[in-house]
Amino acid sequence: MKKFSLTVQFAAPDVAAKNLPKREHFRAWAKAALPEDCRGEVTIRLVAKEESQQLNLQYRGKDYPTNVLSFPYDISSEIRGDIAICPAVIEEEAEAQKKSLAAHYAHMTTHGLLHLQGYNHENNAEAEIMEKREREILATLGFPDPYHLAEPL
Repeated sequence: MKKFSLTVQFAAPDVAAKNLPKREHFRAWAKAALPEDCRGEVTIRLVAKEESQQLNLQYRGKDYPTNVLSFPYDISSEIRGDIAICPAVIEEEAEAQKKSLAAHYAHMTTHGLLHLQGYNHENNAEAEIMEKREREILATLGFPDPYHLAEPL
C-alpha cells in the first residue's frame, strides 16, 4: 500500500477555475498538516454551495453552506477520510476577512486534515490546541495567523 494518497476532485461549477488552487497546492498544504510518516488516504472534494449546504444539513443539522466539512472514516494509525471544501464560501470569507485566497484555502485544507486526525474545537480547550497547531502549520507554509483578522477600515 502507498504511504499516503491524496485525491482532489473539482466538482464546483459555481466558481471560476482561475480562482481555484491547483492540485499541487492542496498536496503541499496537506503534507504540511500531516505527521511525517503518515499513512492513509484522503479525498478533498471542492463542492458547490448547494452540495455544501446539503452536507452541512445532513451531518451537522445546519441549513447553510459552510467553508469546510471533514468526514473521517476512522481514527486509527492511518488517516482516512473525505474533506468537502466550498470555493464560493472560501471566496466570500477571504474577501470579508481581507485574506488572500491561497491563505484561506491553505487554512481550510489544514483545518480539515486536522479534523481527520482527531483534532476538534467543540470547547475552548480543544479549540486552543487545534488553533495553535493550525498557526504552526500555516507559518511553515509562509501564511499569516488565520485568526488575526485585518483591522477594519
